[in-house]
Amino acid sequence: MKLIENAIEFENRKMSNMTTSDRVAASREAKSLILSINEIYKKTKDSNLMDLMKRLTEKKRKIEKRLKGVPSLT
Repeated sequence: MKLIENAIEFENRKMSNMTTSDRVAASREAKSLILSINEIYKKTKDSNLMDLMKRLTEKKRKIEKRLKGVPSLT
């Protein structure tokens, strides 16, 4: 499937040296991929799809953590 290939390509993509707008775009792409895979998962209940969604979610969280920055201790 094209969707799963896109998700695996996104998962293997390097995320270093990204601009803020690149991070925003990557976060949105990850969200879109996760939601699309979830629709297929609802019908098939394939555990491989769930694992893929979990890995994409983890990568999305790392991107968003970098976007939001470290909270100050003030």
